[in-house]
Amino acid sequence: LFKMKQSIILVALVILTSSAIKAQSIIKKETEKKPNTINKNPKNSINLSKVAVWDTYVTKKDGNVMHFDIIAPQEIKDTNVIYHYGKEYLKTKGQEGQPLTSKECRFCHIETVRPKWEAEIRQKGYFIIEMENCE
Repeated sequence: LFKMKQSIILVALVILTSSAIKAQSIIKKETEKKPNTINKNPKNSINLSKVAVWDTYVTKKDGNVMHFDIIAPQEIKDTNVIYHYGKEYLKTKGQEGQPLTSKECRFCHIETVRPKWEAEIRQKGYFIIEMENCE
């Protein structure tokens, strides 16, 4: 049983790593394809005029529900990448290990990127909007 759990964890890590690599590949391809975008620096020229908003509700370790939005380039369609971003954020809030799946996180809409989001999206791949109980 222990070896089975180790195998499952290993497979999950491989999937998350693969998803993160896919996201980086998408960003790289977009950078190469779209030289005339918001940021004129060729290294950071992914088109960020539109971003996807993922509405997220996670039950905290104390039982309260935190509500936040994950903002990512609209080109990222792989939900595992989006969930990975949410899990990275949860770690910064001391909530690592809390479930973050399609039950907790759903695509909401596409909107125009706001200037305060752009730099962080270019740096980390995503931006978090804290809505409720994120302290």
